[in-house]
Amino acid sequence: MRQDDRHDERIDLDSSVGYVLKEAASALRAAMEDALRPFGMTITHYSCLELLAQRPGMSNSELARGTFVTRQSMNTLLQQLERDGVVERAATPIAGKVLPTRLTAAGRRQRERASAAVREVELRMTRDLDETGRAAAFRLLRGMVAALRDDPSTDATG
Repeated sequence: MRQDDRHDERIDLDSSVGYVLKEAASALRAAMEDALRPFGMTITHYSCLELLAQRPGMSNSELARGTFVTRQSMNTLLQQLERDGVVERAATPIAGKVLPTRLTAAGRRQRERASAAVREVELRMTRDLDETGRAAAFRLLRGMVAALRDDPSTDATG
């Protein structure tokens, strides 16, 4: 089969869900970077604080997974945040090598300010959706993630 005969196998960027999803992710990232810049934060820095606010005591590995960075990158960030008085970690491991991390009062204040700015970005992104539309978009995106991870426990219908 010649290359020209396989045109039906190509991705049509004008109707590709994957392409538009990547475009949306890129636009979201740029908007979040703009919103966080006045706070001197990166997206990873903010995500780390948000995770710790909602799930205190997470380990370096858990935070790395939750912010989509390597353990080494997260460890570097946590060392900086600890020096800045934003997080605190146990002096000795609780179990094995795990050092649970918690926000300090300064970290909670920093997260609160940044979270409001990030929430504005999310509201802008979904401004054309009502509550039902936002819920449907959330379910569809969760279903796509589950499908790509071969996780049948989460789908777009439930």
